[in-house]
Amino acid sequence: MNTDNNKVHMDIAHLKLLFKKMLRIRRFEEKCAELYTQEKIRGFLHLYIGEEAVAVGVMQALSTNDAVFATYREHGHALARGLSMNKVMAEMFGKVTGSSRGRGGSMHIFDVEKRFYGGNAIVAGALPLAVGLALANKMQKKQDVVVCFFGEGAVAEGEFHESLNLAQLWQLPILFVCENNGYAMGTALAISESEQHIFRKAQSYGLKAQAVDGMNVVEVESAATQYCISIKNGDGPCLLECNTYRFRGHSMFDTQLYRESEEIEEWKSKGPIIKLRRWLEANGKLDPAELKTIEDQVEDEINQSVEFAQSSEVENVSDLCFGVYAESKN
Repeated sequence: MNTDNNKVHMDIAHLKLLFKKMLRIRRFEEKCAELYTQEKIRGFLHLYIGEEAVAVGVMQALSTNDAVFATYREHGHALARGLSMNKVMAEMFGKVTGSSRGRGGSMHIFDVEKRFYGGNAIVAGALPLAVGLALANKMQKKQDVVVCFFGEGAVAEGEFHESLNLAQLWQLPILFVCENNGYAMGTALAISESEQHIFRKAQSYGLKAQAVDGMNVVEVESAATQYCISIKNGDGPCLLECNTYRFRGHSMFDTQLYRESEEIEEWKSKGPIIKLRRWLEANGKLDPAELKTIEDQVEDEINQSVEFAQSSEVENVSDLCFGVYAESKN
């Protein structure tokens, strides 16, 4: 892992913070997979395992006033943004103490206080919403950045092209982040797109755009920070393509017949967490005792979140219409 050539200064304390943030997401997702097999989490479940460096790296570049739109694989984004693990886990359980009162579940985590405007179950569905908020920011002369995460599968949708076109045309303060894991739902990018470098599609609309190693959290943070500075300086929208890989299937129902197990194992060997851990250990910055302390802290937090979710109540039937209809002013 190269930390020498990045434009953002990274001290060891910060690198350890990045490591812990990624580990929190990884262990949370692993616990969710376990709970899903026990039928304590129901519905669809799309895990973020392997892609942690993207969410963690990008979130370091944001201020509290910046806004985030995510995909349906958004548990990692939510935790990296600073949402309470208790609220996220309770949402997974469908409990009223969840971030969306248990109504959204895995694909619709939302927290207005964190300016986290939710996961979206529609492929590319968040793109026009993010453009709309970025337009509102510009009209109100705000410098706040809107960040929109999406997968490379969204590139096949019209919303992708319409959103990039309008963002550039109107010079909106928005950072598009493509989490390119190579397979979308189950079709390799090589057989679905004639131009497989997503950032070049953005450049064709005039956006600043580049591709980075999405398994290197330092590289992601550095690029996202530079782009956020550019956007806040009024230089227009940008796109960051993060080349990454999901270690699990598209969802818990995915049989993964479209890729070989050897390929998955190869990517696991260069995953974001193991890559940063090895660098810290090789440079004498992380010893076994400290690693165990971090692991124990993360495990305790996850166990507490599960206990919180299990002990929380489901929404009362009498409250099911809350938030569905607007109150009459008559």
